[in-house]
Amino acid sequence: MADQLVPILLILLVLAIGGMLWMYMQKRKSEQLLGQFGPEYDRTIRASGDRRSAEDALQERKERVEQLKLRTLKPDEREQFAARWKSAQAQFVDDPQGAIVQADRLVGEAMQARGYPLGDFDQRAADISVDHPAVVEHYRAAHVIAQRSERGNAGTEDLRQAMVHYRALFEDLLETSHPTPMEARR
Repeated sequence: MADQLVPILLILLVLAIGGMLWMYMQKRKSEQLLGQFGPEYDRTIRASGDRRSAEDALQERKERVEQLKLRTLKPDEREQFAARWKSAQAQFVDDPQGAIVQADRLVGEAMQARGYPLGDFDQRAADISVDHPAVVEHYRAAHVIAQRSERGNAGTEDLRQAMVHYRALFEDLLETSHPTPMEARR
């Protein structure tokens, strides 16, 4: 009887160790995704209603963006974009709706210049969230206001707020500091 109990106990011990190792790896994966995505991690969990599917979606985003050939803008490109942004801001005084359209266009052009593909809005926001998680919510907020503006449902203060949101992402895209760790790896 004791001879039969030893193999069973060994199997149970191996299973218990395997289970603890699996739980540790899952916890570590969650912590890494939270560290990389910040508030986007929580937003994705709320949107999906399930931590595992949210983490799978975030991992897929990360892997998708790793396949892109992202780059930092050259100084002259940065200067050109910055000058065009100043022009869009100046346009706001006389034509707030036109300035919002211009701001959205500039953000898209800066994303494209950096190497992000121009797909539908949700895909662009998901791609941006990988390396720019702190400002992706600004992008979403600006987009919502821009859509309301197209329908004639946004006042001047709303449009001003959209410009502020677009500027947050735009400045992050132009980054004048060193590339992020993700970009340096590429």
